[in-house]
Amino acid sequence: MRLGIMQPYFFPYLGYFSLIKHVDKFILFDTAQFIRHGWIERNRILKPGGGWQYFSVPLCKHSQKTPINKIEINNQISWKSKILAQMVHYKKAPYYEAVIHLLQDIFQEDFKDIVSFDCCSLKKVCDYLDIKTEITVFSTMELHIEDANAPDEWALNICKSLPNTDEYWNPPGGKDFFDINKYMDANINICFQQVNLSEYKQGKNPFEKGLSIIDVMMYNSPSMIGMMLDDFTLL
Repeated sequence: MRLGIMQPYFFPYLGYFSLIKHVDKFILFDTAQFIRHGWIERNRILKPGGGWQYFSVPLCKHSQKTPINKIEINNQISWKSKILAQMVHYKKAPYYEAVIHLLQDIFQEDFKDIVSFDCCSLKKVCDYLDIKTEITVFSTMELHIEDANAPDEWALNICKSLPNTDEYWNPPGGKDFFDINKYMDANINICFQQVNLSEYKQGKNPFEKGLSIIDVMMYNSPSMIGMMLDDFTLL
C-alpha cells in the first residue's frame, strides 16, 4: 500500500491534491502542534487588479502548544460570506459558477474546529476532481504507534502500524528532513513527489504560481486539472 500523510490544509495548492490522488490512503496528521501563519487555516487566491491575497477561516484564541485537532473556529465572525465575497472578482472565470456552487455546498455544514472543516472541504474538492483516495484523520484512527524519537519518525511509525504499507510519498520540501535509511530498514520505499506547476491562463492577470486549488478550479475543467495532477516527477 502506498501511503501519504500531511497536516490538514485549507484549500491547498495543486501539489497537495496530486499527492492525495497518487496514494492509496491519505492521512490528515492532526495531533501535531498548531503553527501560526501556515496553511491550515489560510491560503492564497488572486487579488483584484493583480497579485495575490489571503483568504482564511478565523480561529479562536488558543495557547501556543495547542494541537491542530483542538483548534476551534471563531464562528462569531461571518467568515463564510466573507470568503464568498472574496471570490466575486473571479466572476468572468470559465468555471466560476461550478466552484461557487462547490463552496456553497461545503458552507452548508456547521464546523466547530478547523480539522473538520479542512477534512470536509478536501473530500468535497476530491469528489469534484474525481479523486477516489480514502482520506482519514489520524486522531480518529486509534492507531497504536511507536514513540517518535525524531520528527521524521511520525510518518515512519504510522506506516509501520498499517498492514501492507510498503511505500510512503511526501512532497519534495521534506527531502532533506527525512532519514531515508530508517525507511529502508523498515522495508518502506520513500518517494518525494515534485509536481510540475504548469502555467495556465488567469484572466488578464500575470500568472501567479502555486495559489490555492480554488484558483486552479476557477480557470480549468476537472479533466484538465486531472492532467495537471498527473504531471509530476519522483525524486
